[in-house]
Amino acid sequence: MQKLNLHSSDFTQANIAKLAELFPNCVTEARESDGTLKKSIDFDQLRQELSTSVVEGPQERYQLNWPGKREALLTANAPIAKTLRPCREESVDFDTTQNLFIEGDNLDALKLLQETYLGKVKMIYIDPPYNTGKEFIYDDDFSEDTQSYFQRSNQKDEAGQRMVANTETNGRFHSDWLSMMYPRLKLARNLLRDDGVIFISIDDNEQANLKRLCDEVFGEANLLANFVWQSKDTPGNDSFSVAETHNHIVAFTKSGSFRPNLLVRSDKQISNYKNPDNDSRGPWLATPLTRSEYRERDYYPLRNLAGQDVLPPNGTCWRRPRDVLDKLVAENRIWWGKSGASTFPMEKKFLSEAKEGVVNQTWWPYEFAGSTRNANSEIKELFDGGRPFDTPKPTRLIQRVMQISTDKDALILDFFSGSATTAHAVMQLNAEDNGKRKFIMVQLPEACDEKSEAYKAGYKTIAEIGKERIRRAGQKIKQVGEALASTGAEKEELVEAKASPTASSTPTIDIGFRVLKIDSSNMKDVYYTPDAVQQGDLADQVDNIREGRTAEDLLFQVLLDWGVDLTLPITQENIAGLTVLFVDSNALAACFDTDINETLSPYLRLRFYRL
Repeated sequence: MQKLNLHSSDFTQANIAKLAELFPNCVTEARESDGTLKKSIDFDQLRQELSTSVVEGPQERYQLNWPGKREALLTANAPIAKTLRPCREESVDFDTTQNLFIEGDNLDALKLLQETYLGKVKMIYIDPPYNTGKEFIYDDDFSEDTQSYFQRSNQKDEAGQRMVANTETNGRFHSDWLSMMYPRLKLARNLLRDDGVIFISIDDNEQANLKRLCDEVFGEANLLANFVWQSKDTPGNDSFSVAETHNHIVAFTKSGSFRPNLLVRSDKQISNYKNPDNDSRGPWLATPLTRSEYRERDYYPLRNLAGQDVLPPNGTCWRRPRDVLDKLVAENRIWWGKSGASTFPMEKKFLSEAKEGVVNQTWWPYEFAGSTRNANSEIKELFDGGRPFDTPKPTRLIQRVMQISTDKDALILDFFSGSATTAHAVMQLNAEDNGKRKFIMVQLPEACDEKSEAYKAGYKTIAEIGKERIRRAGQKIKQVGEALASTGAEKEELVEAKASPTASSTPTIDIGFRVLKIDSSNMKDVYYTPDAVQQGDLADQVDNIREGRTAEDLLFQVLLDWGVDLTLPITQENIAGLTVLFVDSNALAACFDTDINETLSPYLRLRFYRL
């Protein structure tokens, strides 16, 4: 029975709901005067969202809190004076690719991408530092660049080497990790489409904190799942108590509009469907007809084919009401065994009537999503037996994430890209299903240990390893595709012959990537107020462009400021003796020469008039 409200609309709760869409982290629980809990707005947190300085004002409430949280929020909202500089020599297919590899601190990268990719990313996968007591190098001070902050705080020496680790002896062990993750997740949420989703790999050390942090950033109701991945296919002998053979993948959607894709039914799953009674509707799967609880309404006798009345076992009942079960019997959807006298009837579920795919599960065994051993084998195969990266993820794991969450044209972001497994997986899945997925990888140029295998192999930073992996993986996928196209061989045959991942017979996959490096603004810093400028300073202020910056550097700063796609093709022409850059044919034209005059205007006017 529907009850009457007998009062007007509750505009307060409606306003809270509106604010929750913009600032889900500002919705909390507060205790009313009668002792009941009710959703309310954390006004201190809301003030912090709208403030350019740290806001004080503690209030007792249910929340996740830690020392430095407000500074972390301020870090997320603070602007930076940086840009992205193209690096053609390290890119692959710079002029045609739609993929990006951004080298630099991911907090800076996420801020720089806000204008261009706001609400455009379908799926984010990240594998952040696990905070195991070993070092992680992401620490932030919003008032200066990361390098300067490290040196000022004695965390790096003059050569740029990291001096301080986030060890368990540090009293801010969890707090430092949360402060590192908080601003990055807030900025990442902005980039997601309304039907977007983020997947975060984590271990037991921070899984609980990560879940609560995501509850705040994305909204508790937007938890998709906590997937448990069997990361090791054999228990290790290095454990003193219980061998850890799993990791978590915490997944949150941006809103309720996300719908996961069904997974393709495997051959093994299809083989479970049989047809022992030669039913004309085809193979079927026998499913239980009882439920493990007693309901008087659904406890009644059912007559088998031998004329015997059968009741559910004690403490149980039939899964269907009597009228529904009678209909199933009439339609020959009940299986009584070959003799027809079974006391445990089963319902027949026909493959021909089943969904096109299967529902996802939260348990991911290594047979389904790969293992760390698979990941190490993949990277060794790419790097001629070497292993320049210690903790890669298997491409199959990332492919499973994409199969759940993306269509064939999705934009995928990984801002802790490491060895660039995500980029490899994107190219591989595109090759398998002829997709056009695009990736954005972000990786800090973290220095490799001089004693490491990577350093000895010539890789100075983790970013260099990631870029080289994409190059090698792309070439391998391309070669397999070309071989398929030329031989007409079946995928499985070619895989077996070359011990290589499957690939499409159409070698048109985008295996390139455009390298962009985070750097200071292209504009010179101005440190003087007008009354402090001396006559001798004027000559240095004639040109406000930093030395060494190219026209293409300046173009990318314009693209960032105007929110233009950073992967659009760029061409260069000489018009009236001036260098003119064109983006996406005639979408945008730019000239940064210092001697521009009115002779350029007629040429450009004529060119655009012809459109």
